[in-house]
Amino acid sequence: MAVILLIAGAIWFIGPKFGMPVRVRGMLLVVLFTAVFFFQLTLPSGNPIKEATGGSIANWLILVGVVGLVLAYRFGLSWLRARSVGAEETTEARPGSFSQSELDRYARHIVLREIGGPGQKKLKSAKVLVIGAGGLGAPSLQYLAAAGVGTIGIIDDDVVENSNLQRQVIHTDARLGMPKVFSAKQALNDQNPFVEIRPYNRRLSKEIAPDLFSDYDLVLDGSDNFDTRHLVNRTCVELGIPLVAAAITQWEGQISLYHPASGGPCFACVFPNIPDAELAPSCAEAGVLGALPGVIGSMMAVEAIKWITGAGEPLTGRLLIYDALFGESRNIKALRRPDCDLCGS
Repeated sequence: MAVILLIAGAIWFIGPKFGMPVRVRGMLLVVLFTAVFFFQLTLPSGNPIKEATGGSIANWLILVGVVGLVLAYRFGLSWLRARSVGAEETTEARPGSFSQSELDRYARHIVLREIGGPGQKKLKSAKVLVIGAGGLGAPSLQYLAAAGVGTIGIIDDDVVENSNLQRQVIHTDARLGMPKVFSAKQALNDQNPFVEIRPYNRRLSKEIAPDLFSDYDLVLDGSDNFDTRHLVNRTCVELGIPLVAAAITQWEGQISLYHPASGGPCFACVFPNIPDAELAPSCAEAGVLGALPGVIGSMMAVEAIKWITGAGEPLTGRLLIYDALFGESRNIKALRRPDCDLCGS
């Protein structure tokens, strides 16, 4: 039996050195083992040829069974691997579906009853525009990207300054002088490569706002002046786009979701007039707690995720005010004004 196995090994492993292709080597092995089985089945016990080729067919049957099991195992393993790779490639190629890496990334969302797989698909399909990549925009952008919002637009005409780094955590010291939208895009791409980031390095104006907003399902306003806030609100009302708007100063922040199309007020219903500059000083003039934008900006991302997925109750018709100094939150009812110039009857 050892002699036959030695011959078979020589045919298979030494044959390539003489230019023997796999097919020829396979045929020679078939001929060799066919002859062995013929001798074992036809020759009587004690025959020298039968003894030289194993002595008993039972030994060969055991060997064939073991080899068959090994080959079957290897074939089955290769089939499963090919099927797994094929399934992953199909998943990545199909729009709206998730790769295995994305499923692992968003697992904590998917197990939430209020979001689940359907909600995560809505996030992947959503397009959100964020006004400003500063204090409020920074945490909003980071949590929107981490949540898997498929397309995120950022508009801002400012550059990263040293004084920003106390609160605008999306930027780094190494990116001082870089336009904020490109700094934010770099950070978000590093955070989640599965989302599309669209930077707009320009100032928002009434000329470009309608065309820009029309590409998005939801707008988050983190701007720092009332002129921009009223422009954002007017454009959202005209296009019927929901708006999550927030503001911060010193130790206090406020946030609400404005969407007259769903029965709530617009921003102008609550803040109809642009206040005097002395009554609404900027963060540079009045100061601001560095962690406060993180709290309110994260709330903006929460409201966006809730709106997109349909989870819970949005802040429509409610103005949430957070006082960090005393650790208090208040909800103020915000009603739609019939005489509002934008959304009133």
